[in-house]
Amino acid sequence: MKKSIKTIIAFAAVAAAFTSTWAAPKNKKTKLQTVTLGVTGTVYEDLWAPAIKTLKTQGINLKLVQFSDYVTPNNALANKEIDLNGFQHRIFFEGELKKGYKLTNIGNTFLSPMNLYSNKLKSVDQLKKGDIVAIPNDVSNGGRALKVLADAGIITLKAGAGFNPSVDDIVSNNKGVVIKELAANTIPSVLPDVAAAVVNGNYAIDFGIDPETAIFKDSTINESQYWNLIAARTEDLSDPAKVEVFKKIVKAYQSAGTLEVYNKTYNGYYLATGWDEDRFELIKK
Repeated sequence: MKKSIKTIIAFAAVAAAFTSTWAAPKNKKTKLQTVTLGVTGTVYEDLWAPAIKTLKTQGINLKLVQFSDYVTPNNALANKEIDLNGFQHRIFFEGELKKGYKLTNIGNTFLSPMNLYSNKLKSVDQLKKGDIVAIPNDVSNGGRALKVLADAGIITLKAGAGFNPSVDDIVSNNKGVVIKELAANTIPSVLPDVAAAVVNGNYAIDFGIDPETAIFKDSTINESQYWNLIAARTEDLSDPAKVEVFKKIVKAYQSAGTLEVYNKTYNGYYLATGWDEDRFELIKK
């Protein structure tokens, strides 16, 4: 991995550290306002580093809380164990809202590709009948992976399958492969055991997978439904003090410092998307 994962913040300690007023500190002697943000993967430590540095000068101590899967962060946010999260794209988020979570997208962050990788093959043409191809087992990332496989010519999806197809939408398995659905965070580790796999961008980086080695590159990168976002509890958006803090966090992320990380540290692997969209104004409407 690029870095070792920082110690996960104890939820009880986070709650104790949180101030009740959410007011920004008046002077340098005042204790920093602590805000916790749930993420999935060590790459976020790099992506958020410039914002964290900026926010400290504004009296905000932004703490990253690491989660090992895509299921827990929204539950933790809804249960007030963290204050924000920033790990998911729009389609995944919309699916999570159907579980009853009262959460709102407050800012766009990036788009990262989900490429098809293989430790055994040099091209898609080498896939043969019976080969196992792994994809994420959650609905939205699995759907996106299926679109990648379809664009690679491995499968054909029925017309009108939309942004979120499932394996039931496959009308033709052109290569005769076996599609295996696995937890997204486990897929990089099974690459030696399968013919190919579609890997989420953050996990590809965490496992040191070079995007240039992909046997097929993601073709969904121009679709806004795959923009990643920062989520907050909807109820918190009725509190002006919290909204002001959240606005500062979004602005600090959507900055030249973050772009430098995208372009220099990760060679453009991450793309800034939707930074000109003021989510707070849209929320008002």
